Amino acid sequence: MRWKEQILDLTPYQPGKSIDAVRREYGLEKIVKLASNENPFGCSKKVIETIKEFSTSLAIYPDGYATDLRNAMADFLKMKPTQLIFGNGSDNLIQMISRALLKPGYNTVMSAHTFSQYSHNAIIEGAEIREVPDIDGAHDLEGMLEAIDEKTSIVWVCSPNNPTGKYISGDDLISFLDRVPKETLVVLDEAYKEYVVAEDYFDALELVEKYENLITLRTFSKIYGLASLRVGYGISNEKVIRALEPVREPFNVNALAQKAVIAAISDQEFIEECRQKNREGLEQYYQFCREHNLSYYPSQGNFVLINFRVDADEVFQYLLERGYIVRSGKALGFPTSIRVTVGSREENAGVIEQMKAFLSRS
Repeated sequence: MRWKEQILDLTPYQPGKSIDAVRREYGLEKIVKLASNENPFGCSKKVIETIKEFSTSLAIYPDGYATDLRNAMADFLKMKPTQLIFGNGSDNLIQMISRALLKPGYNTVMSAHTFSQYSHNAIIEGAEIREVPDIDGAHDLEGMLEAIDEKTSIVWVCSPNNPTGKYISGDDLISFLDRVPKETLVVLDEAYKEYVVAEDYFDALELVEKYENLITLRTFSKIYGLASLRVGYGISNEKVIRALEPVREPFNVNALAQKAVIAAISDQEFIEECRQKNREGLEQYYQFCREHNLSYYPSQGNFVLINFRVDADEVFQYLLERGYIVRSGKALGFPTSIRVTVGSREENAGVIEQMKAFLSRS
């Protein structure tokens, strides 16, 4: 068969180990998953009630244009409905954008240590990948500008960045956007936007009104706690959205998910509570790192990358065997670090105790 040559050696996305898989493998009763940056506090009670009351026939296709969801999000964001596009998670939107713009002979620019699906999709589309080394866990925006040329179709900017948690200030982002060629699309991935507390963070909704070559992506999989329902969305000007719509798969957001998201955005008290608990959880990890002289990146997300100065897989395996699933930094470009999702206060305390035990072995 005439497979694209570039996919033959391409590894599928590797999610973190599931709770059931660890339970089967190690025979553990209590397992805490802190690997995939999910919300440990679940989702809003309003979402639960909406799901319980869901009565739409499963034999009927969902609204392919997500009309009710689109209008609710437009009201919530104070944008036009035609400035929005929805996906089966923001991963789906990354795939759409790549399919629409990337091809052989063209290139895409990104930070060297960022979300893997940017480069993954570029490989599939046969485009050249230009990865710019980060500076202390943050995007080197000046270096990324230097990497752009007349064949650059997409620049990926992740803020807060996964896996480091570093963010880009408003002034730095505006300076960057002012110098990106207008024919190059800038994709601003804000999957962790709702966790941000930095006072100098940018307002992407204002920026998409000013820059015609900008789209920002957000998701309901993180702080909203709807990861299993898979809903992401993009915000841009109407011209960009119209160009992307034909690439979107039909019926790509299911009926239950559409109703759940409408309920989710109506409960911002829940979001604020989760944001506050997340900051408190991060402080637990920061305190642990200070006590044990471990370096880490201050995070604006719901995770922290901690450098144990040993093989990351060794730390990962030690914690796994004791019922804590974290993410080894090896696959993320940080071979001596682990990325830990911020859990509840009790979950954080539990994994920190096991980290202390790991450090005290010698």
